[in-house]
Amino acid sequence: MIEPTTGPSSTATPRADPQWPEGEALRLALAQGDQALSRIGPILGHLLSTRDQSLFSDELVARIRAMLTHLAWQILRIQAEATGVKGREEFAAAHGEALSEQLFDTPALVAHCHALALEWQLTARLETNHGLDPVISPLLQSLIGNEDAALASAAMASLAAQARFAQSQRRMQLPLGELPGDLFHALLLAWRGYNGEDASDALVRAEVRLRADYDEAAGRLSLLERVVTLLGKDGAHALIFDQAGVALFLSALALRTGQPRDIVAVSLHDSQMARFAVGLRAAGLKPQDIEAQILRLHPDRDPPEGLADIGTREALNLLARSAGWAGD
Repeated sequence: MIEPTTGPSSTATPRADPQWPEGEALRLALAQGDQALSRIGPILGHLLSTRDQSLFSDELVARIRAMLTHLAWQILRIQAEATGVKGREEFAAAHGEALSEQLFDTPALVAHCHALALEWQLTARLETNHGLDPVISPLLQSLIGNEDAALASAAMASLAAQARFAQSQRRMQLPLGELPGDLFHALLLAWRGYNGEDASDALVRAEVRLRADYDEAAGRLSLLERVVTLLGKDGAHALIFDQAGVALFLSALALRTGQPRDIVAVSLHDSQMARFAVGLRAAGLKPQDIEAQILRLHPDRDPPEGLADIGTREALNLLARSAGWAGD
């Protein structure tokens, strides 16, 4: 696990003081979390660019590197076909490392792969420790039989997408079609940069084909968001992670609070517990329910103080002023 450090007291939650305004302790805890978040990009960038991986055998870094490399190979196979190169696998192998290096220097792509790796890491841990199926959660299973046909259909599509995600993560892969739209565009820009300014007609055709084949609405993240949206006022059920499953939970919390889903995924790490707690408060959960979730997720940690002192609006304001969110 890559854990940005801020010194010996970086994970300690500031204690509330009667002289402080409501939410001040949580604001300071969020500020500490922001410092940790600011170090994630540079640390990962350094580790990904280091060729001698024997010094950095961490599973998380290996997974991020593998996903980015898989993206590069998929692009290169299509480039080979478009340009008439024989042996697309050989072409991808010859250029894969160089294009991967280009992607390692694309912060948004690296951050997304980091969030997916953290999501899968927690998903696997919950399966091992609590028997939570990585594909079909109790909530998703119940929704498949819902009398609302649209909701049942969306739940079934999400189930299939989550099964593909589990399979891809076990192989440490990331299909092109699973990228959010802005990141798919960032990937193509990085590919353009790799090929230089003077793109051939064949490369232009290859990009047109890639864009034509891409359907963001069919991706896992869009399908999960659709389930949460269709749940409407019942969406609170998706905010209990060991009932909803990690995937649906992350989408629900992101949608409820307006945070980027990747930031929400990072907030489940124990170094970001204040952000996780404030996010749940912003989503409308009661302090006692938030503490129960934190203890289930991090049984060796004490929940942050001050949750009972703020309401939903105050929690949203705390998140909005957080550098980790605003700077995303």
